[in-house]
Amino acid sequence: MLNRIRNRKGFTLIELLIVVAIIGILAAVAIPQFAAYRMRGYNSAATSDLRNFKTSLEGYFADNQKYP
Repeated sequence: MLNRIRNRKGFTLIELLIVVAIIGILAAVAIPQFAAYRMRGYNSAATSDLRNFKTSLEGYFADNQKYP
């Protein structure tokens, strides 16, 4: 009888629950970190756009001696 139990293929319910719990913990940690990285990227893009806008305004001022 013991050999019949050992010869079964597949996973037990406990093994599957442990895997699901580990994936849940990893997702709970990874999703907020990903959101923080996205926000930091948006802020960097906005800062870069503002610097480019400032440079173009300064170029316009150098040519026309007034700001638009």
